[in-house]
Amino acid sequence: MDQPVIETRGLTKLFGAHRALSDVSIDIPPGAIGLLGPNGAGKTTFIKCLLNFETPSAGTARVLGREIRPGERSSRERVGYSPEQDCHIPGMAGCEYVTYCGQLSGMPFRKARQRAHEILDLVGMGQERYRLVDTYSTGMKQRVKLAQALVHDPALVFLDEPTNGLDPSGREHILRLIGSLRRDLGISVIVSSHLLHEIERICERVIIIGAGRVLEHDSIAALKERHRRAVELAPSSEPERFVAALAGAGVAVERLSNGRLRLESPTESAQWILTLLRDHRLPPAEIVSNPNALHELFLKAVSGAGDNGATRVTPPPLPASVAVDTASRTRNPPTHDGHDA
Repeated sequence: MDQPVIETRGLTKLFGAHRALSDVSIDIPPGAIGLLGPNGAGKTTFIKCLLNFETPSAGTARVLGREIRPGERSSRERVGYSPEQDCHIPGMAGCEYVTYCGQLSGMPFRKARQRAHEILDLVGMGQERYRLVDTYSTGMKQRVKLAQALVHDPALVFLDEPTNGLDPSGREHILRLIGSLRRDLGISVIVSSHLLHEIERICERVIIIGAGRVLEHDSIAALKERHRRAVELAPSSEPERFVAALAGAGVAVERLSNGRLRLESPTESAQWILTLLRDHRLPPAEIVSNPNALHELFLKAVSGAGDNGATRVTPPPLPASVAVDTASRTRNPPTHDGHDA
């Protein structure tokens, strides 16, 4: 089995009386991993602790086999980071900025400059690389942030909302690039995003964080397998009769805000539902098997849902927010391997 890229044991972070992380113990294997959770879930703190930007209150963490210790930068030498917020240095052209980031990682100037242009080509930056980053659109800033995260050939990259602000063609390009990082370059990727369909497309595993705890960690295939018996019914009329018939059969029913009824099938086949409809002479109903398992699992995990028979309004996907303060690191850039930019 491959050595985990991230290992934590009892990782805890307190801010006064607030417990931002609570006893997180997890082994994350190499690959493309999605990090999901609502605002305040602890994703930001988790990433900051792994990048050694925050000192844990308790517990231990290892990144690429190196232990996270206060004031120790060696754990970041082979790690790239693309934050959600802007991290460029004012007054620098794109190619100058990415070159400088390469130098911060210990690369000689000539090698850093050559590598910067190679990576800018990879992320789809043309002549714009010679313009000041201050003049870039949001999408162009996303591309240059990804370039600075990859310029020093890291073994692991953290990408926070990497497609934010991109138009459809730009988003497609970045998603394909992220998907190829592990497959073609052997780079492991941790993607923090609130766009579940993008996580499902480019990631092999998913981590759901809520209230400072890891609520779920598994491969997407395993999560789908675990929830494949989820079924939704869309009655053409008289939904109360459906609820009564299902309850009489001992099946817990969840009423969704879109009018559908959600239930867990005791078998892989839906034949028993057709028999129930016939025996109770119920109106026609659409049977939707295997709804979006990842979305459902995410909502249940972060809301603590799961009580039988509860009526619940399904909210829109919850936004992820990783508010990383890069301003102080921009004003005081490291002089060695930190590559905080």
